Amino acid sequence: MDFWKKLKGELIDIVEWLDDSRDTLVYRFERQDNEIKYGAKLVVRESQSAVFVDQGKVADVFKPGLYTLETANIPILTTLKGWKYGFQSPFKAEVYFVNTRQFTDLKWGTANPIMLRDAEFGPMRLRSYGTYAFRVADPAAVVREIAGTGGRFTSDGITEQLRNFIVTCFTDALGEAKIPALDLAGNLEELSEKVGARIKSRFAQYGLDLTTFLVENISLPPEVETMLDKRTSMGVVGDMNKFTQFQTATAIGDAAKNPGGGGMAEGMGIGAGLAMGSRMMQSMGGGMAGMGAPVPPPMPGAMSFFVAVDGQQAGPFDEATLREMARSGRLVPGTLVWKQGMASWTAASGVAELGALFAATPPPLPPPLPPA
Repeated sequence: MDFWKKLKGELIDIVEWLDDSRDTLVYRFERQDNEIKYGAKLVVRESQSAVFVDQGKVADVFKPGLYTLETANIPILTTLKGWKYGFQSPFKAEVYFVNTRQFTDLKWGTANPIMLRDAEFGPMRLRSYGTYAFRVADPAAVVREIAGTGGRFTSDGITEQLRNFIVTCFTDALGEAKIPALDLAGNLEELSEKVGARIKSRFAQYGLDLTTFLVENISLPPEVETMLDKRTSMGVVGDMNKFTQFQTATAIGDAAKNPGGGGMAEGMGIGAGLAMGSRMMQSMGGGMAGMGAPVPPPMPGAMSFFVAVDGQQAGPFDEATLREMARSGRLVPGTLVWKQGMASWTAASGVAELGALFAATPPPLPPPLPPA
């Protein structure tokens, strides 16, 4: 009686695997030297496949479900064992459970910059990174090509090789696409699809199916990004002369708010004021004349006067213009005029140089004669 109990304890009657991890890709069923009982139950859960291996060869692959291990249910293993007419005795076989769920949010990236030739910037280096996901498509191929005879194989054991595939395909596709560096951000989706199609065939060699591939970012070297930021800033500023005027005026305002700044602050304020005045004179030119600002002196011997018109300063006007103004009546002897060298505004009749203009002006017409 004790003999049969001992024999029964050495036979396995339930073959199953409860996955308590998130990274196990292949798990070998632990049986040590125990034999699988004829008629034992095989439990394959969703997102699993069970691969039976006999003497180093894949014998059978079971998809999710509940199986009774009998001759009819394991035909290939039965053929390998030579049980043509059925069997009732225990048997030995390695059972590998393969995780068929999706392995998501896996990272990839370029360990070294990718050398490319850009049409606008010339030779340059780019870095890129993103995510991908895969699942097992062929459990038998995974056991043959990846897992080997280990008791437990995790996704970390293959992701490094997968990243190498990805970077190689990505580099090749990016070089062929010839997308300008400044347009890469608008083509990430198209580039992801193109690279993903190339990677699928590489993954299939290991019995894997690439379900998702995303290029999240393509970045320039830090020094290039710095220069690009400066170039962008120049574009945002626009008119550099106006920007300089604005900066100078702001500096003067800040200096005025800090009267206790001492000699250095005063010197900076004076320098900024002179710089702003010079900038404004250069940019606005003659427009300051109407505000009483100095103007270039007239040519030697030329007449040039400012004239008060409707209470506003106008001019300066040369002799021909003044003569026409006198002829039209806009310049009369009582009109106030001024030129450089005069102490104040003076009536035109009191300026000797303008006397000839009024002498040549005909007197007013007499009133019309009454009818005869």
